Amino acid sequence: MKSYKWVNKSTDELFTSILKLKNLDETRRFFRDLLTEEEIKEFANRWKVAQMLNKNITYSKIEKETGMSTTTIARISKWLKSGMNGYKLMINRLNHHDLASAG
Repeated sequence: MKSYKWVNKSTDELFTSILKLKNLDETRRFFRDLLTEEEIKEFANRWKVAQMLNKNITYSKIEKETGMSTTTIARISKWLKSGMNGYKLMINRLNHHDLASAG
């Protein structure tokens, strides 16, 4: 993996802790203690924007539905297209899970 300034022992410990969460309730509780309610809503909106962009929904519709600025939407679009593929990984994983559940 390429070297990033944000990758260090502390961030790796955070990510490892997140991997230990076992269900939605534990995840809600951990993130609520870790973040403010506004931060949680911000992350949720960013995730929603990524999913909407993946479905080729227009910026104007995304802005109206999420309240996110076009600048933030453009930034998320940039990471969706040319980031570390984290958004794509999770979108594909969730889509695959949804297809498996429907079958």
